[in-house]
Amino acid sequence: MEAPASSSLSKDRGFLRGKLGTLEPAVAQSVVTAGGDVAMVIDRDGVICDIAVGNDAMARDGLDSWLDRRWSDTVTSESKHKVDELLRDALKAGRTRWRELNQITPTLDSLMMRFVAVDAGREGQVIAIGRDDRATTDMQQRLIEAQQSVERDYSRLRDAEFRYRLLFQTSREAVLVVDATTRKIIEANPAAEALTGEVRKPLVGELFIKMFEAGSQEAAASLLAVAQSTARMNGTALRLPGQEREFLASASLFRQDRSTQCLVRLAPAEQAQSAGSNADQRLKSVLERMPDGFLITDANLRIISANTAFLDMVRVGHEDDARGEPLNRFLGREGLDRNILVDNLRAHGMVRNFSTILRNQFNDAEDVEVSAVVAPDEGESCFGFTIRRSARRIGNRAQGSSPELRRSVEQLTELVGRVKLKELVRETTDLVERLCIEAALELTKDNRASAADILGLSRQSLYSKLHRFGLVNATFTDD
Repeated sequence: MEAPASSSLSKDRGFLRGKLGTLEPAVAQSVVTAGGDVAMVIDRDGVICDIAVGNDAMARDGLDSWLDRRWSDTVTSESKHKVDELLRDALKAGRTRWRELNQITPTLDSLMMRFVAVDAGREGQVIAIGRDDRATTDMQQRLIEAQQSVERDYSRLRDAEFRYRLLFQTSREAVLVVDATTRKIIEANPAAEALTGEVRKPLVGELFIKMFEAGSQEAAASLLAVAQSTARMNGTALRLPGQEREFLASASLFRQDRSTQCLVRLAPAEQAQSAGSNADQRLKSVLERMPDGFLITDANLRIISANTAFLDMVRVGHEDDARGEPLNRFLGREGLDRNILVDNLRAHGMVRNFSTILRNQFNDAEDVEVSAVVAPDEGESCFGFTIRRSARRIGNRAQGSSPELRRSVEQLTELVGRVKLKELVRETTDLVERLCIEAALELTKDNRASAADILGLSRQSLYSKLHRFGLVNATFTDD
């Protein structure tokens, strides 16, 4: 009596009746490569004696060059011991776990792949099945870059918060932060705490108007109300309990974490009257602590003054080392950017968020945004510049129209009246199509199939346009 099929299956885990017999070579290749992108037969000496590739992209990488070579000779040095372990474990246990190897191909110095090895069951042969891991590696790289970008942004944010907190705490001027809804003080710097004397309880949590004597509380409430309606209120005289002198209060409205708050500054009246004499010094002190670079140049674009942030950006140790230097030593690409910036600045008196590069004294460049203004100075104009590092976005193209597009538009508009409109429209359409195709290819890392999906074109239409615009590249892929 025959044993139940289940017992046979549980014993050898093979086909129950052996109906497949000896597979045809083409069928065997299909079966093996179904588990991966490439399958190799390795003999007992570790030599690749046969190979089957089930991935068109990998076939173009020249994997057939591995034939008749030791498997360990087709990988990088750090993967050689993994090959030995795969072969040993396959013969010992019948099958191994997946291992990552760096394979070498004629077209690539290093190709990340994952392999599993299986005992072929005869003459010490092993079948190695591999999967192309480039997509996973690329995704991991993008994730790492994104994480590093977030960490850099967080570090800059934390540094900026520390600078502003330091400015708030060390300021000699009394500064309060008041919740505009509850009218309670939520922050007070040491200078504000010192105004109330040592016998008073801390200001944080107290109603703002209770900080002042009865005769000034109405004016204090009015100060906050007007600041909420006009965003800023200056010059309200208030008196503290038990003190003869008056204080001039100013309030500014700002929003944070979906709440509305008022920044209130208190200065002794006599000090406020003489504020004009030291206003320049205060302004210089604030600019010196700004996290963004700030500098002033003369009419010839030579640096007159610069804050610490700018000196850090250009790796200059002292302001004297930068004073008198031409602006183009540090700012702008050769010729073009600086000319555009200065021409617009002189024509309009102001430039905002102009994208360019900043070079330090070691000629290392980084992307920055520049805002600038012309300031008349007793007959001779000077220029003020603020410089901010551009925010990085992984995988994003620079915003704004392409310089090529801007130049082409200017050229096309000059042809109006000399060339028919139909021809101008056709040339403009070709230009826009080419720029969009280039953008899609860059976004997909030259993968034509993905680029066609993004553009809403068939592959054949995209290939036709690539040849038409001369954009065919040997590095293009279709998978």
